[in-house]
Amino acid sequence: IAFIGEGKDLQKLSENFGFSPSAVTQLQQEFFMPGMIDTHIHASQYSYAGTALDMPLLQWLNMYTFPVESRFQDVEFAKKVYTQVVKRTLRNGTTTACYFATIHTDASLLLGQIADFGQRALVGKVCMDRNDAVKCYRETSEESQEETYQYPLVKPVVTPRFAPSCTEALLAKLGEIAKNNKLHIQSHISENLEEVELVKELFPNSESYTDIYHKCNILTDKTIMAHGCHLSDEELVLFRKTGAALAHCPNSNILCSGVLNVRNVLNHKVKLGLGTDMAGGYSPSILDAMRRSLDSSKVLTIQDPEHKTLSFEEVFRLATLGGLSLDERTGNFKVGKDFDALRVNVAAPGGPIILLEKFLNLDDRNIVEVFVAGKKV
Repeated sequence: IAFIGEGKDLQKLSENFGFSPSAVTQLQQEFFMPGMIDTHIHASQYSYAGTALDMPLLQWLNMYTFPVESRFQDVEFAKKVYTQVVKRTLRNGTTTACYFATIHTDASLLLGQIADFGQRALVGKVCMDRNDAVKCYRETSEESQEETYQYPLVKPVVTPRFAPSCTEALLAKLGEIAKNNKLHIQSHISENLEEVELVKELFPNSESYTDIYHKCNILTDKTIMAHGCHLSDEELVLFRKTGAALAHCPNSNILCSGVLNVRNVLNHKVKLGLGTDMAGGYSPSILDAMRRSLDSSKVLTIQDPEHKTLSFEEVFRLATLGGLSLDERTGNFKVGKDFDALRVNVAAPGGPIILLEKFLNLDDRNIVEVFVAGKKV
């Protein structure tokens, strides 16, 4: 973004910055908005989005997630699914996505290549050396460490799946790799009460779920943890101190997991973004995640009238600036930032009729163009 000015100053701006006034596109019933950031999405789960959402989280993982993800050793299958998910999320206005892939290195690299045709992305090869549900879908600690270290993507993200599927030794090694190479980290935390109890059994010497990650150098100012529905205030303080961020995924929390108290997270000044968490989340649209964020906040207000419901402006910020530690390059329109943007038509044929104050009602039919780093994609 070279400059920002007002229409009434068009002639002066054109002289200062060397462009023709006739080259300026005048928008009518349209506006530009910053591109949306999905801080948590499982690209490999797109093929079964919306499946069996009446099941509790851990059972759902064992019955659907792990068996399907094991198929991604087939690169052709991976190419088909990953191409679909990148195209779909771009169409929905996601200009940046933080992707979980699978344990398969070749397929994970392929996801990076597919996203590179137009979407800003962090891509993580999943690391997990402990999985009793689908025994063929896990690695040795050495495989996870070596293949993560050799990951050549432009924007890699170290990705331990979550504490229950990783030994402490693997977590510590991944923390070391991220620190030495100044890499982002992504994982899950405190999504489900059954999961929290399992973590206590697997890591009896740790004070909390957060403490496990902290001891292994997984919590940094380049870390984003999905969910956090059941984090204590003490754990949120640790998030604030380390600079780690949370990804709020309201759609997937319907897997009998819980409702994140976003207001409490914001009060603790913890960085926070929005995630679709597909396929636990049934929709690959951040706009839908915004709507569900407001719904979840209203539920908490029903339960506690003292709770301050989130505003539209607050969820809009979560969806754009978010918690992905890319604020210096994307998220809003400021001189010097990259132009990641959506051109929105509020009167698109066949689309919902909306006014600006009813922005949340729009869908992909209203998104006319998508720009990433100034390039139409």
